[in-house]
Amino acid sequence: MYERFYRLRERPFALTPDPDYLYPSRVHKEALSYLRYGIESHAGFVVITGAIGSGKTTLLQTMLRTLDSQTTVARVMNTLLDPRELLESAMIDLGLDPEGKSKPALLRTFGEFLVGERSAGRLVLLVIDEAQNLTLPALEEIRMLSNLETEKSKLLQIILIGQPDLRDKLDRPELEQLRQRITVSYHLEALDADETAHYINHRLARASIGAPLEFPADVTARIHARSNGVPRLINVISDATLVFGYGEERSEIDASLIDEVIADLDATGVLGPRSNANRHESVVPVDANQLQSGAAGVVGGAGSPMANAGSAGRTGPTVEDLKLARELAEFEKELKRREHDVAVRERELAEQRRVLADQYRLLKAQPQQAPHAANAATGATAVAWPPTAAAPKPPLVRSGTRLVQAPGFAVYQPKRRSRLWRRVKNTLLGIPEPVLEDSL
Repeated sequence: MYERFYRLRERPFALTPDPDYLYPSRVHKEALSYLRYGIESHAGFVVITGAIGSGKTTLLQTMLRTLDSQTTVARVMNTLLDPRELLESAMIDLGLDPEGKSKPALLRTFGEFLVGERSAGRLVLLVIDEAQNLTLPALEEIRMLSNLETEKSKLLQIILIGQPDLRDKLDRPELEQLRQRITVSYHLEALDADETAHYINHRLARASIGAPLEFPADVTARIHARSNGVPRLINVISDATLVFGYGEERSEIDASLIDEVIADLDATGVLGPRSNANRHESVVPVDANQLQSGAAGVVGGAGSPMANAGSAGRTGPTVEDLKLARELAEFEKELKRREHDVAVRERELAEQRRVLADQYRLLKAQPQQAPHAANAATGATAVAWPPTAAAPKPPLVRSGTRLVQAPGFAVYQPKRRSRLWRRVKNTLLGIPEPVLEDSL
């Protein structure tokens, strides 16, 4: 629109976070140094906070651009998620498929991926933007993920980027363990008047084709006064100034034009109320149904965080109090569920140990039991084992009217005298009785 008129390659004050237009102010250079230190030293959690529009995302994009191929980055932008959805979102960004898996299976797959990356010499970096919207259970889940480590270093580096109220949330007693793991922390402050002037003219010079257009000092002072040094509002005012100047064909920007632009933006509500760089309230609206349930169930209970609201001079619980109470209730519910699961698992393991011990005792005692002891216990007669094989019986063949032994199987048999009944039987059957010398 106005690029050709002011000899610009592109719009220098676009609201999209572009690392090419990052102005290296004092706070932004310090923040980048803290980020690089946290990553290179494999520290614990890294926390970067700043007001809305302070340039956190642009700073993050600049930092990610400087990383080498040995760093694998998972970035979570939407933080209105429960703990499981947060884990799934990180896995999807890393190229893992969480579909249809239980949470233990998700954690195992995630852990195996981290170990594989570390074996390949790569660092896995989890960046969570807009972290102030995370619930207490989600923050606790992030702390549990940070427990994935080897004997010498962490397998996962975590960076939290958020608005100032993220610090208030991290200061709560429930997140003491997470807060102790934060090793690098920095807050982006707003630009002062001189930095605002340098910021505006830096962007104009980056986008200029020929001799760069410059905003004079009185113009940049007016922009700083209305924007409070917040880079996003500076961009809005400066871009509108170029649009107005192009419409009136002004090749130079003066104080009268900037006053007209600011008045028009205020009249139309584009700039909104004056920004507060130290705001500590969440921008996420609270659901009315959750407010009612929280007021009826959690806030009114004895010993709840809201029980002493009157002692602080309040007439009733605020929206932030109700939100805190709701998050505490969710955290306690999740904690009780985990404690129950752990107790059930411990009982199962104890029963398995008892069964294995009994089986081992029986197996160990069985080979050592003597045969006579077992027979004495059961009342049975001792039998030699293995039994001796019986001598084979020689086969019989018929020879005339008699059955005789087969040749080669001669077995000694004592001779017996035939008795009277045998003689009678042989006589009736017509069997001749052999005549032996000892029978005569």
